[in-house]
Formats: sequence, C-alpha cells, structure tokens
Amino acid sequence: MGGFFGVASKEDCVFDLFFGTDYHSHLGTRRAGMAVYGEDGFDKAIHSVENSPFRTKFNKEANTMRGNLGIGCISDFEAQPIFVRSHHGSFAITTIGKINNADEIIDKILENRVHFFEMSNGEINPTELVAAIINQKDNFIEGIRFAQEIIEGSLTMLLLTPKGVYCARDKYGRTPIAVGKKEGAYCASFESFAYLNLGYTHVRELGPGEIAVLTPEGMKTLAVPGKDMKICAFLWVYYGYPSSSYEGISVEEMRYNCGKLLAQRDHVRPDVVAGVPDSGTAHAIGYANESGIPFSRPFIKYTPTWPRSFMPTIQSKRDLIAKMKLIAVEDLIKDKSLLLIDDSIVRGTQLRETTEFLYESGAKEVHIRPACPPLLFGCKYLNFSRSSSEMELIARRVIAELEDGEVTEDVVREYADPDSEKYQNMVDRICKKLNFTSLRYHRLDDMIASIGIEPEKVCTYCWSGRE
Repeated sequence: MGGFFGVASKEDCVFDLFFGTDYHSHLGTRRAGMAVYGEDGFDKAIHSVENSPFRTKFNKEANTMRGNLGIGCISDFEAQPIFVRSHHGSFAITTIGKINNADEIIDKILENRVHFFEMSNGEINPTELVAAIINQKDNFIEGIRFAQEIIEGSLTMLLLTPKGVYCARDKYGRTPIAVGKKEGAYCASFESFAYLNLGYTHVRELGPGEIAVLTPEGMKTLAVPGKDMKICAFLWVYYGYPSSSYEGISVEEMRYNCGKLLAQRDHVRPDVVAGVPDSGTAHAIGYANESGIPFSRPFIKYTPTWPRSFMPTIQSKRDLIAKMKLIAVEDLIKDKSLLLIDDSIVRGTQLRETTEFLYESGAKEVHIRPACPPLLFGCKYLNFSRSSSEMELIARRVIAELEDGEVTEDVVREYADPDSEKYQNMVDRICKKLNFTSLRYHRLDDMIASIGIEPEKVCTYCWSGRE
C-alpha cells in the first residue's frame, strides 16, 4: 500500500509536510520521501524506512528544507516522490495503486524512443511510468485523465508543480484523498486524521476520478468526479488507522460494528474476548460489548522497540518477528477459554503460531473470529499483500485439497457462499489445519453492513471474486 500528504501554504510548509507524512507510517514499510518547491526552486529527499521510523530518517530535512508547496509519501515498494523534467516543466509526483498492464504501456511509450530507469529488481518504477504517461499529453489535466483511463488496476496521485499541488483520485475511488484547510493553507491526505493536529479542518473528500489543484488560496476542481465508486473495504477492516474515516464512515466505529455483528451470529461462550493487536482490538471491543463477555488483553504488543511493521522479505523471518512482537500475560491466559478476533486470515501462518503460543501459555480453548470473510482471490487493484501467488492464501490451498487440485475461478466462487456446504467444509478444514478450537468468519453481507454504505460502492473482489 502506501500513503501521502501534500501542502500548499502561504508560509513555509515543511513542518506540516513532515508531520502529515509521518502520520502515514502505518501504511508503508520500505521507502519514504519529501519534495518541496519555494523561492529556491525544488528540493527533495528519499530514505529507506525499513529499520528506522520516518521522523528519525527525515529529521535533518525537517530543519533544512524550505518551501511553500510540498508532497510527501510513505511507500511499501518503490522510491518516491520522483522528479521529472518534461514539456510540462519540472514537477514531482507520488502515486498509490497498482498497474497490471505496465509492460503493455511501457512497450507503447518506448516506441517514442524514450527510456526508463530499471530498479534493482529489473522492473520499472511505477511512479516513473505514470509520469511518462502524463507526459504523452499536452497538459497536466489531459495527462492525468489519460493515465486514469489506460491503467488497469488503480491510480491515485499527487503532483507538485510551481503552480500548486495537483490531486487526482483513482477513477473508481479505490483509495481516498481527503482535503483540509486552515488560515493560509490547504492540504491533501490519504488519511483524514493526519491534518487535524496540525490545525486543519476537514473540507471534503475528492470523488472517484476527480482532479483538483491546491494553492495557498484554495482548492479548484479541474475534472469533476465520476458516478461509479469501488472503494476498498479492507481500508476499514485493516489498513486504515483507527482515528481515520473514509466516505464519512469512521474506521473505529466500523470495527465496533464488525464485532457486534460477529457476536450476534455466534453461539460460543468463552471466558474472555481479545483482539490481535492492533487492528483486531476494536473488532474485539465491539464483540465484547454486544455479547457481554469481558474484553481482555492476554498479550501485548511490545511497542518500545517494535513501533512499526519492519518485515524482511523471507517468510520464515517475517513469521518469527510477528511472534516476537507479542508478549503473553500468562495470568490472563492460563486455564481460560479465549475468543480471539483478528482482522483477517491470509496465509494462516502467524495466527496458527499465535494460537500455539496461547496454548503453550496455558489457554484451554482458542476460538478464532476473523473480521472479514475468507480471502479467496488476490487483489487486482492494490498492493496490500506480499503474496506472490494466490495459492499462498490458506483458503485457496484448502480448496485445492478439497477439489483434488482443480481450482478454477468458478470453483473458488462456489466456496464464497457462507450458506453452502462447500463453504462450511472449507472453514472446517482451515480450523483443523490451524489448530483452532472453532472458527467462524465474518459474513460478506454483515461486513458490508458494518461499513454502512451502498454495497455497489465497495470493492469486495478479494472475498467474492466479482468485479
């Protein structure tokens, strides 16, 4: 995934840019950057944030950069923002999304005898590709709209120019842009809470496909929003910070609703309800409030030296680190029946190890309640998973076992119906494989009801396999 923040201010913007970008650190783990424009022209910095938080890495820039216009980002993959000099003039750009037809677009652009820099993995930086697409047209608006149209996947972006900060939300609004204002300044942010402590008040969110430009004097819409929206439901379930909101729907409140509806369909009576820190906690509070079963914290995330989600690329190391971050409170575990809520089950490895860790600490039972349905399809629209294959999904592997290896998309969709025998067989097999006492997933219809907006406006492809 990733997150970004942009500022257009009559005064120096670097303080707001620094802290506004830092508030997106939960969305990315690899690279971060800031770019500004002012009286001295453009300036930028990009650093790795794999082993140190954003504030530590950019402390120098926070005190030396100067400018009244700026953009910053936290990225899970490529280095950005990048600087470009083109027939549009010089500009900086940062993007969030996924380009599924990158090779096709690259081949088309290469016909014009331009070149791209290859990253260390041999791929082209997607943000550089977006800049090249924009440069195919006569102006920024036409270029941005062209990129929105030809890219298969998703694309939300900020562009820094001497005239202002251009903001463009994905054509179907899969990821958000919220706008805030204060005296003499406007800002654009992935997370709506990121500007509140900086003195900004909320203006509105851009609509699907909307393009706007921010200047210190205000916001001007350059391309009106479309009518169709498919915002990612996983933003509420997992990725969004608890204090954020999307489309006016609070992340924290949505998670309480998830837990509430999970409890209404459940029949077990454990001693306590707990959430896997951090995103599972609010879901568990909602469950406990509705069921009347006490909420407890039988393990605590060790935050002093694990303030962010540093994860190496080797799966076995990721699993070990995820386990090391949780510290047991054995007095709250021993001889207890626990109901544990996590935001989701992806591969199942970490949750199985968490369950075994609870048994080793004396738990009598461990009932698992994921806050979303089984993940059956790899996301086509956002880079929210490190999985290289859909067969890494525990649900997919179990379906392959149940179907003796025959796993077509149509077959997998048959397992998405929570009222079907196939669905129950899949859930039972996952429960046994991961050594849970019982397993009950959140239903898709209940999850959408937990959000509270029209179902057709929410993307649920990774659960249903339907566009």
